[in-house]
Amino acid sequence: MVLPAMLGFQPYETFQLLIETGGVDRTNTLLIAACDAYARRGRPTVPEMEQFETLASRLFQSASPQAKAKAAAILGRSELLSSALEQLVVENIGEDLNAFLAGASELSDRTMLEVLGRYDVGAAAIIAGRKNLSNVVLAKLFQMNSRKVYRALATNLDIQPRGAYLSALARSAQMDHVVAESLGERKDFDAALLAPAFFDLSDAYRIKVIQAFANRETPAAPISRTIEQLSVATPELTKALMKLFSENRRPEVTRLLSQITGLDEVRCGQIAHDVTGASTFVVLRGFGVSAYDGLKVLIHATSHDSERSRALADFASLFATVSADSMAYLMSAWRGEVNLLDLAKPEYRPIAMVSRRTPQAASSGNAVVEQAMVALSRIGARRAS
Repeated sequence: MVLPAMLGFQPYETFQLLIETGGVDRTNTLLIAACDAYARRGRPTVPEMEQFETLASRLFQSASPQAKAKAAAILGRSELLSSALEQLVVENIGEDLNAFLAGASELSDRTMLEVLGRYDVGAAAIIAGRKNLSNVVLAKLFQMNSRKVYRALATNLDIQPRGAYLSALARSAQMDHVVAESLGERKDFDAALLAPAFFDLSDAYRIKVIQAFANRETPAAPISRTIEQLSVATPELTKALMKLFSENRRPEVTRLLSQITGLDEVRCGQIAHDVTGASTFVVLRGFGVSAYDGLKVLIHATSHDSERSRALADFASLFATVSADSMAYLMSAWRGEVNLLDLAKPEYRPIAMVSRRTPQAASSGNAVVEQAMVALSRIGARRAS
């Protein structure tokens, strides 16, 4: 059988006659041939697209399921599809639906909403990763209670985390560490909102959360009342922590922190065993400890590896840029006492973002580290004598 010329998809009457007189086998062949010709066509004109829609709709109705799936997969590779043709692809492509959703250069809202209406999590996650999503589609995606979908939304840099989207992503980060890590990588997301997920984050992102509180005002922290009552005993607190950490008595550190912070013992155990020193820094700074005294504690609290000196220099800089009130607020966030979305208000946004690579900060930090090291060596010398 010699197929008629496909250019322009004419004559339609010839195709219709072949369908009506040729049976299912011939319809299958015609459907696949027509979809292949359309896919190879490039960008068709509007009349060509409309004519092909009519032809394809008739062919898909009469073809076998296997032929429909194959033809839909071929048609899905087309450079341009109308909403009606997208519907034909989605309805007939079967197991290749996800490949189509990922590879299509354009998708109409109608098609995406139809797919989302099926609550197919895998397909929805692929849509969540696409660019140029409308607010209608985004609203539908954010309504889905799916980790897979939220993980895709968190990594989609085309989505601006603002308003309700910001709130939804921040809440998701509290429940899913993968979402928290993805948001931690983003430059357009306020890392301070990841405070509840602090202990689920990797070392670098814990520091990033602390840095997000630099040079910014924070709302009043409920834990501040507890801190005020213990402020007189701050020197004794740092001495006790330094002694316990130096002797690796971390279970006792856990009990001490539980008593003074009001955090549950599990959380205090995480702080005591955090060899990066990040969570210990939060407690020390929250209680108003200075860089000089705080670093003497952190030297013993952190792991003894080649990166420790650089980490201590970073902490020294943070003592200068992160206020005690802001770290008290962070501890209150750990206790679930504050609404972190308040930080999005204009009065609580960072005044200036300080770079970790600022030469002046690094130099100042190293001087403080060296002073703390010298003080510790003198203490060790007195003990030895």
